[in-house]
Amino acid sequence: MESPLLLDRLAAHLRARRLDHPVRVGIDGPCGVGKSTLARALVAELVARGHPAVYLDSDGFHNVREVRYRQGRDSARGYYEDGYDFAALAERVLVPLGPMGPSHSGPRPRRYPTKIHDLASDAVVDDAVAVAPEDAIIVVDATFLQRGSLRDLWDEVIYLDAPRDICLERGIARDAEALGGPEAARAAYEHRYLAAWDIYVEEESPRDRASIVLAYDDPAHPRVIRGLAS
Repeated sequence: MESPLLLDRLAAHLRARRLDHPVRVGIDGPCGVGKSTLARALVAELVARGHPAVYLDSDGFHNVREVRYRQGRDSARGYYEDGYDFAALAERVLVPLGPMGPSHSGPRPRRYPTKIHDLASDAVVDDAVAVAPEDAIIVVDATFLQRGSLRDLWDEVIYLDAPRDICLERGIARDAEALGGPEAARAAYEHRYLAAWDIYVEEESPRDRASIVLAYDDPAHPRVIRGLAS
C-alpha cells in the first residue's frame, strides 16, 4: 500500500511545475524496490485530481531477446547495456515530449509510442501510438534511467532508496513464478539484475543525481530525504 500522504505531496509538486511541454518524470531505484507500484499509484492520484497523466511501462521498451541476451542470459553487464532500448525511449518519447519537440503555437498534443516491443512474444510493435496534451505528466519507471545522455531528458527523477536485502526479497516474491521458482529468482537477482544495478551505481551515482530521493524501506511509511517541501 502506497502512502496517501506521499502521493498527495508528489502530485502537488508535479502539478506545480509550469513547463511549455509535458512534465517527464522518471522513477529510479534498485530492481525490486517498488518503482512500478509507485508509478501507477502516482498516475492514478494525478488523474483523480483531474490532471492529465500517463504511466509509460518500461517493459514496452526492452530490446528483442537476441539483443538482450547477446552477452549471456546471466550477464549483469548484458542486462545493464542491452536490456532496454533507451535510444528509442529518448528519440521517440522524451525528446518529442520535451522542449525540443515540434514547434507549435498554443497547446498541442504530441505523438509518442506507448510501447515498441512486446516482452511476452518478443515482437516489435510499431502501431501503439498516443498523444500527450501539453500539460500532461508522463511517468516512466525503469532501472538505469539516468544512464549517460538520458539523464538530461527528465524534468524530475524520483529515486527510491532501500537496502539491497529488502529489494532482493521483494523481487523474488514478485518474479518467482516467472523466473522458475524462488531459488531461480534469487539467483537471477543476485547475479544479473542487482549485479547490473551495482554497475549503474558505480558508473552513474543515480541517487546523487535524482531531484527527489525517498527512503523506501516501507512503502506505506516512506521518508523524504531530498526534494519535496514539507
